[in-house]
Amino acid sequence: MMETIVSINSAINGIVWGAPMLILLIGVGILMTVRMKGLQFRKFGFAMKNTLGKIFTKHEAGEGEMTPFQAVSTALAGTVGTGNIAGITAAVTLGGPGALFWLWVTALIGMATKYSEVLLAVKFRERNKFGDWVGGPMYYIKNGMGKNWKWLGVAFSIFAALAALGTGNAIQSGNIVTSIDTVILSFAPSFGGLSTVNLVLGLILAVLAAFVLFGGVKRLGSVTEKLVPFMAVVYIIACLAVVVANVASLPAIFHDIFVGAFSPAGITGGAAGSMIVVLTWGMKRGIFSNEAGLGTAPMAHATTSETVPVKQAVYGIFEVFLDTIVICTLTGLTLLCASYGSGLNLNYGVQGDTSLMAASLGTVFTQQGGALIIAIGLALFAFSTILGWALYGSRCCEFVFGPKAIKPYYIVYIICTVLGATVDLGVIWDISDTLNGLMSIPNLIAVAVLSGVVVKETKEFFAARAEKTNY
Repeated sequence: MMETIVSINSAINGIVWGAPMLILLIGVGILMTVRMKGLQFRKFGFAMKNTLGKIFTKHEAGEGEMTPFQAVSTALAGTVGTGNIAGITAAVTLGGPGALFWLWVTALIGMATKYSEVLLAVKFRERNKFGDWVGGPMYYIKNGMGKNWKWLGVAFSIFAALAALGTGNAIQSGNIVTSIDTVILSFAPSFGGLSTVNLVLGLILAVLAAFVLFGGVKRLGSVTEKLVPFMAVVYIIACLAVVVANVASLPAIFHDIFVGAFSPAGITGGAAGSMIVVLTWGMKRGIFSNEAGLGTAPMAHATTSETVPVKQAVYGIFEVFLDTIVICTLTGLTLLCASYGSGLNLNYGVQGDTSLMAASLGTVFTQQGGALIIAIGLALFAFSTILGWALYGSRCCEFVFGPKAIKPYYIVYIICTVLGATVDLGVIWDISDTLNGLMSIPNLIAVAVLSGVVVKETKEFFAARAEKTNY
C-alpha cells in the first residue's frame, strides 16, 4: 500500500515540479517585476524603512485582527522554519554550492510575487462570522476574479489544508525531535530510549500548540511577535560566528557558488550532476523556505489592522529578504565555511540533515554546542511554523466548510503534531512537496490574472505619497 502511495506521489511530483511549474513560478515573478518596474529594487529602501524601521513602533489592533508587525511575525512564523535549516542543508548537499545562487534568484523574483500576494490579500479580504479578518488566495480568487472562479479557491484551500498537516506541522515536529535526539546522543551515545523521548516531546508540542491555537488570533499574534525576532537573532549570531571564523574561505566559496550554479559537476566532483539538478534544488528549497507564490503568508497578512494594502504589502518584500537572503544564505555559508575552512565533509550527492548543520556549528562551538544551538534554533523555528500553518489550514477549512470546521481541524492538526514526532518523515516530505506545488498553481494563476489590480494600487499609492497627501 505504502509503495503504491509513494509511486503515485512520485509521478505527480515529477509533473508538479517539472519544467512547466518552474516556468510558472519564475514567470509570474518576472511578470510582476516587469509590470511594477522592479518595485522590489526601486522601493527596497522604502520597504525596509516601513517594516524593519517600525518594529518598535506601537500599534493597536481591534478585535479579530493583528497589528501589522504581528501579522508579518505570524507570516514569518510560518515561513521561517525547517526549510531554513534542513531544507537548505538538503539543497547544498544535493545541488552543491551553486544551489545558493538559484536560491537568491528565486528570492529576488519572489519578492515581487509575495508583495503582490499580500496586497491582494488585504484588498479582497472580508470579515467572518466571528468578526475576524479572513483573506488569502481563496478570497482574492472569489472576490477579485469573480464567483465563477470560486472552485479554484476551493482547490487551493483543499491542497493547502492538507499541506499544512505535513509541511507546516508533522515535518516541523519531526525535525524538532530529531535535533533534540542529536543533542542527547552527543552527550550519551549509547542512550536507547529515543522513541519514548520522541513521543513525550510530541505530546508536549501538541499541548503548547493547542494552548496558543485555541486562544484565537490575538494570542497567536502576541506569541509570534515575541518568538520570531528572538529566534532569528540567536540563529543569525551563531551562523555569523562560523562565517567570521572562516572568513578567508569566502572568496573561494563565492567563486564556487557562481560557477557551480551553471557547472555543478566540476565543483562537486560529479556528485551534483547537471545544471537542471542544482537549479531545481535551489528553487524548490527556496520556495519551500520563503513560500513566495505558495499563497500561505497572505492569509496571515490579511489579519492586519492596516487598511492600506500597499503598506502591508511591503512587509512581503521584507519577509522574503529576511527569510532567504539573510537566514537561508547564512545556513548555506555556514555549511560551506565549515567545509572549506574546517574540512567538514558535506558528502555531496547524499541528502544532508540537521545533524550536518550541527556539525558545521560544532567547528566553532564544539560538537555538543553545535547540537544544542541547532536543537534550540530548530525548536523555536519549527514550533513557530506549526503555529503559523495552523492558521493557514484552519482558514482554508473555513473557506470550504464554514467556521464550524475550525475546531475539528485544529484537533486533527494537533494529532498530526504527535505523529510527526514519532514516524519516519521521508514519505511526508515527498507528499508535502507535491501538495506545495499543487496549491501554488491556483494562487499563481490568480496573481497573474489580478496583476493589473496590483499595478493600479501600487501606482496610486506612490503617486499620492509623492504629492504628500494623507498617506
